Amino acid sequence: MSVSPEEMNKSQARTFRRYKDGKTQWRSWQDKIFEADKSHKCPEYVLSTPPCQGSCPAGEDIRGYLNIVRGVEKPVGGVPMQEYAWRRLTSANPFPSVMGRVCPAPCESGCNRNEVDDFVGINSVEHYLGEYAIKNNLKFSMPEGVQKSGKKVAIIGGGPAGLSAAYHLTLKGHSCTIFDEHALLGGMMRYGIPGFRTPREVLDTEIQRIIDLGVEVKLNVHIGKDITLDQIKKDHDAIFMGMGAQAGRPLPVPGAEAPNVVTAMAFLRAFNDGRLQHVGKRVVVIGGGDTSIDVATVARRLGHIKTANPSERTEHIIAGQVAHDVAEVSAKEGADVVLCSRAPVEKMNANKHEVEEALAEGIEIKGNITPVSVVVGADGRATALRVAVLETVGGKQVVKEGTEYDIPADLIVSAIGQAVDFTGLEGFDNGKGLISADKHYQVPGQQGIFVGGDVLRPHLLTTAIGHGRIAAESIDHYLNGEDLGKRPKVDVAYFDLLRKEMEVGLAPEAYHTSNKEEIKKKEGFAKEIDLGTWGTDKAKFAVHNFENRSDKYVIPSTDLFLGHFPFTPRNKRNFVTLTAEQVLGHFEERLEALDDKTVVSEAKRCMSCGLCFECDNCVVYCPQIAVFKVKKTQATTGRYVDTDYSRCIGCHICADVCPTGYIKMGMGD
Repeated sequence: MSVSPEEMNKSQARTFRRYKDGKTQWRSWQDKIFEADKSHKCPEYVLSTPPCQGSCPAGEDIRGYLNIVRGVEKPVGGVPMQEYAWRRLTSANPFPSVMGRVCPAPCESGCNRNEVDDFVGINSVEHYLGEYAIKNNLKFSMPEGVQKSGKKVAIIGGGPAGLSAAYHLTLKGHSCTIFDEHALLGGMMRYGIPGFRTPREVLDTEIQRIIDLGVEVKLNVHIGKDITLDQIKKDHDAIFMGMGAQAGRPLPVPGAEAPNVVTAMAFLRAFNDGRLQHVGKRVVVIGGGDTSIDVATVARRLGHIKTANPSERTEHIIAGQVAHDVAEVSAKEGADVVLCSRAPVEKMNANKHEVEEALAEGIEIKGNITPVSVVVGADGRATALRVAVLETVGGKQVVKEGTEYDIPADLIVSAIGQAVDFTGLEGFDNGKGLISADKHYQVPGQQGIFVGGDVLRPHLLTTAIGHGRIAAESIDHYLNGEDLGKRPKVDVAYFDLLRKEMEVGLAPEAYHTSNKEEIKKKEGFAKEIDLGTWGTDKAKFAVHNFENRSDKYVIPSTDLFLGHFPFTPRNKRNFVTLTAEQVLGHFEERLEALDDKTVVSEAKRCMSCGLCFECDNCVVYCPQIAVFKVKKTQATTGRYVDTDYSRCIGCHICADVCPTGYIKMGMGD
């Protein structure tokens, strides 16, 4: 929650000071400075993973591209800031424009800035960079020095997981072929999310970039039906199974077999295919997640037609028997849409912003109720959904006696979960309707077969993208005959200081040990104790006093000096909120990207947790002048300052005033 500086000043319970009032170990700062050398600790520069990246299922280097946008990390080679940041972002996620629109942004929930005022609008910066790339026709390119491996990988499923795996594997030099049972690629991005949330021209552009790398595509092919898995194994060196979970779960109550009781997946597929143009007067949706909100908002926009032909009832359209006549659209009227959730409205899993927008559009949301049965009429069609109120007893939800009532319905949509179509691949079903995998996303007992996406664990689109990235790394090791090894504890893309130094022409020198002749020539004498490696403070083969803990440590807000950061309101994207009257027939995008100036302002709110952002605090406050700026010819991001240990007395002040927690007192332990 955001608070103003005035509100913070009124509060006595919260402070950004590192030390509490009262007795301290030191009578004064001067005493600490003159006595602290007994600690034998001096500063080192420690790279940690910020919680935004630790919370990102796709593993984006969020801190990296925010620092580029804000101007801390400078582009090289004359590349525009936006392109440089976009390429950093897409090193993990090739769909920034799509995800910038629909990702619920767990990175923002984890943002340490929440402890100051409000989270950084990471999703809005991602959206901006994705739009810039499309507007400027940016393309992916093969990394310099990567050669074709001659290995072939079959990708089963062209959704976010499969496309992500194909993207990362192609960049590693492997040939990929995507097999998908649909007429178009995209999976849930295309068939599960309405076009007014993921504009099709945006989705098509981001998919085409991947295909343009040389990925082969075979559409309308169902592995297990049209071609056997044995044949795929014979023709390829490895397989990635990312066919998703695009079959909906039916409602498990009596009467749910009625024809006008359908699943959310079938409903959204019919809409996204263009077959579904209107619904009944009364639509009831059962769920509570993002998919249920999508169904409800689509139904509200489609509306109903009073004189609809019985042969064109919604259930016939969804079943694929016929298609609606687009000419009937002009006669549409609004539909009454009710969304039923077992959870209280405020605790639904759906994105809170989307819930608020659904309510504004006239959708009624009922929380704490559960379906009991479907009321079926004489013609066999559902006429209502019978529900009951839930109450909490002993920490569990139970049906409250005598609370059953009927909600009239012409169409009932079940959005209670997804299922996988295992036709022809039944042997991979783990008994829970999913596929099992080890920590490397390899199917146990199936060497060379890897898996990711909803077929592994139904979750977010960005989670599936992350699965594809990690599986691609495992497949690459497998194809190269390498041990898969251990996955890092924090499995994300992060800032690479060594790569950055090489990029700006500061590559480390070759390592070699000194011999007696070299030392004698340099120093005038040499002793046996001097042989071998001298320290790293003057050496050019190593990065002095630096440690990378990014693969195992996420830096918390308590490691930062939050008092450095002023209260700055978040720069929010403009969102078009529709009323119940305006929503009918409205299928245009409602979310607008930030402009060039505002996106920089928002990126500057990033606290760069775990990495220096060149604030100069350590240089200004060091009483011994031990911390100094690195010469411009030798400096780069992450190597902006260094320490002269002949001056340092271990007073800890540099670490105390470091806003980002990049300086740790550890040397000498």
